[in-house]
Amino acid sequence: MTPREASQASLEFGGPLGVTAILVLLPATMFHLLLVARSGPARLLGPPTYLPGLEELWSPQALLLLFIWLGLQVALYLLPARKVAEGLELKDKSRLRYPINGFQALVLTALLVGLGVSAGLPLGALPEMLLPLAFATTLTSFIFSLLLYVKALAAPVSALAPGGNSGNPIYDFFLGRELNPRLGSFDFKYFCELRPGLIGWVFINLALLIQEAELRGSPSLAMWLVNGFQLLYVGDALWYEESVLTTMDIIHDGFGFMLVFGDLAWVPFIYSLQAQFLLYHPQPLGLPMALLICFIKGLQTIPTATGRQLLVSGWWGMVRHPNYLGDLIMALAWSLPCGLSYLLPYFYLLYFTALLVHREARDEQQCLRKYGRAWQEYCKRVPYRIIPYVY
Repeated sequence: MTPREASQASLEFGGPLGVTAILVLLPATMFHLLLVARSGPARLLGPPTYLPGLEELWSPQALLLLFIWLGLQVALYLLPARKVAEGLELKDKSRLRYPINGFQALVLTALLVGLGVSAGLPLGALPEMLLPLAFATTLTSFIFSLLLYVKALAAPVSALAPGGNSGNPIYDFFLGRELNPRLGSFDFKYFCELRPGLIGWVFINLALLIQEAELRGSPSLAMWLVNGFQLLYVGDALWYEESVLTTMDIIHDGFGFMLVFGDLAWVPFIYSLQAQFLLYHPQPLGLPMALLICFIKGLQTIPTATGRQLLVSGWWGMVRHPNYLGDLIMALAWSLPCGLSYLLPYFYLLYFTALLVHREARDEQQCLRKYGRAWQEYCKRVPYRIIPYVY
């Protein structure tokens, strides 16, 4: 069996037909959630109260704002880094180098935005631009992914991702043909993974908090909690930016539409869903409940094991992916400030559960290939995958 035949035999996401459906469903789901979050009923499973016309979605100002944001993050990426880290060994035995300055980019962005607000920048008006911004980002994601696909046609075989060389253009466009597309030393995938979308999420949340203060005199306790929890998450991810170099996204997945759209559009516009919901549907939250939610949020999550030994004690002796369990607890804490009357704020928890179950299945396949019988023995000793005694 040739490498391409082997690749076609193990296509993910339902193959070309499945990824074609996902190419339509992902943007449609994003716009559905953006619309229902601001609607009166806020029904997760119901239709939005109205469908916007093209004149509401297309905005040259939104496109310009997006490019300014991306340009700013590129400039911050290119600044001298506090550390330069090496990635894992590639097929050709080389190691790529990555600047570790994501937290620096977050701090400098905060300083620049703070200066802009003090000079009259209307950050509180940003929530009204979310729909055209999401539309501009979606178009940009499609065009950028197409350019990456064309670029990968000239890439050497050693530079291709394990799963992105099926020979089907739609499938390879979605999954990404090239593992680490670069322009000189600028790594497109690494840049997008933790920079424009993740930092953008923080400032969309902040804009929603500012608009709530303008509408109601002060931000609600629930809005403060959501902003604080998610800022802590982003700050932690950027402070430990080097750890992303061992994740599946970096070491296994190609850089195609799946990651481009996820990084640039899905993260900032969907991960800010709780704050969007609270702006349009304020929820009463007392101090006792807030303290209880903080306790849930404060439960320690478990870092991913990246060594070669298979841990069979501690948390890894209870479930195979305790870090995923920590992620789910954290996602629950983000949603609880929104109350229990609506399902919509819990979309992130539902989506993340499905994402982690799917990712865990991919992890299992890779670990079985990597460790063989040792992994089979580990699975016998640790039968639960994410939640002890449940799954």
